[in-house]
Amino acid sequence: MGEETTTATGAVPTLAARLEPDAINVAQDTFIGLATTGPCVSIGFTLAALAATAAYAGASVLILTAIPMLVIANAYRRLNLWNANCGASFEWVGRAINPYLGFITGWLMVAGTLIGTLTPVLVLGPNVLAVFGSSGTSKWPNVAIATGIALVMLVIAVVGIRLTARTQVAIGVVEYLLIAVFSAWGLIWVLGHHVGTFHVTSAWFSLHGIGGKGSLAAGFLIAVFMYTGWDGTLYVNEEVRHRRVNPGRAAMIAVTIAACIFILAQVGLQGVVSPSKLQANSSSILGYLGQVLGGNAGGKALALALALSVIAATGAGILLTARILYGMASHRVLPPLLSNVSPRFSTPVAATVLSGLVLIVLAWVNLLTTSVQGAFNNVLNETGILYATFYMLTALAAIVYYRRRVVSSVSDAITLGILPLGSIAFLGWVVVKFMQGSSASENWSLGGVVAVGAILMLAGRFILRSPFFQIKRESDAKAR
Repeated sequence: MGEETTTATGAVPTLAARLEPDAINVAQDTFIGLATTGPCVSIGFTLAALAATAAYAGASVLILTAIPMLVIANAYRRLNLWNANCGASFEWVGRAINPYLGFITGWLMVAGTLIGTLTPVLVLGPNVLAVFGSSGTSKWPNVAIATGIALVMLVIAVVGIRLTARTQVAIGVVEYLLIAVFSAWGLIWVLGHHVGTFHVTSAWFSLHGIGGKGSLAAGFLIAVFMYTGWDGTLYVNEEVRHRRVNPGRAAMIAVTIAACIFILAQVGLQGVVSPSKLQANSSSILGYLGQVLGGNAGGKALALALALSVIAATGAGILLTARILYGMASHRVLPPLLSNVSPRFSTPVAATVLSGLVLIVLAWVNLLTTSVQGAFNNVLNETGILYATFYMLTALAAIVYYRRRVVSSVSDAITLGILPLGSIAFLGWVVVKFMQGSSASENWSLGGVVAVGAILMLAGRFILRSPFFQIKRESDAKAR
């Protein structure tokens, strides 16, 4: 990992860099972050829901949500200037606030990334089968496709970061081009007043939508879920050129690009058909809208875009989960085996294989065991809350670490104090609103995720005897 060695009792044990340094550039890192966000997956899941909850004012909700996301991304950028390592928020929170809180943050990162990856994996089969005109309801074809793609992306992740980055760029270019073209086509279609379209009005760009019937709170809940994942750019920071600078830049670029794609798709596609037809086809909305716009070829094209988005998210999820595990295991808060790096591939093979196999096992259990699908759905619904929580903790770590700058500079007071606090308050409000509207079983599922993290933390402290838990708090030495 880092560039230091242990020099005193309780110091952070930073290992010499063992992952391949300077392997990818800022553009490739941006594609990795975007793959985790999964633009087409997010749009496919939320287009109809956001149109309904925001009363067609989804664009305004997406723009407003992008602001705190950019603020949080800037907090990540500033913290990465201080310490660039795969553990990212795990180490930043641990060293700036408290090591125990740092561990919980790291565990939430692992859980959020892995569970967030499971969500698209479960819809991969039906969309791949749709491209070839086959039924997506049979269990075993879905299991076979999910397993096959996960194994392929696992092998790519093991072979090296360079191959992974090139794969993500190739997939991303096709995916984003398809969704952008169809979104623009849809907007032209709606503005041309084709039969059956739902016309654009000024209410689409208000805060409460048509007739003031939109729910801003419900819209924000959906939008926060859509944006999550851009932080993946930071978990490969040890392998990025200019590792302290470029990963933070890539995060901010990823948020900006995701916002543009989301807004274009929401405005361009939500009016292609009537509200009733949009909701009736919400479970396969991209394929349906593609068929409306371009017939069978159009439907297959957007189904392909969604499938590519799922494949990219699967690969990025395996890669990034492995990097977080590697970063934590390098401090011996997790089994040291997970910090081993292959001399041949310069990748954490054990952590990568574990991430991929756990993902496959979870997909099998969910797809084949109907009795546990309800429990899985509860956990999957909590993914956005997991992300929002460690985003808040990371922003808080930036405020705490740079506190001397906050009180000595007007610009830093705004960018490292006021704006992060406002973003924390926004995400905290979203978390509270979500939990208030969640069922008791969903909240218990979230508590279960945290409880598992607490057990692992105690194991790291008392069984593995990690020195990470004795580190002293750090802060920026001076305002400069």
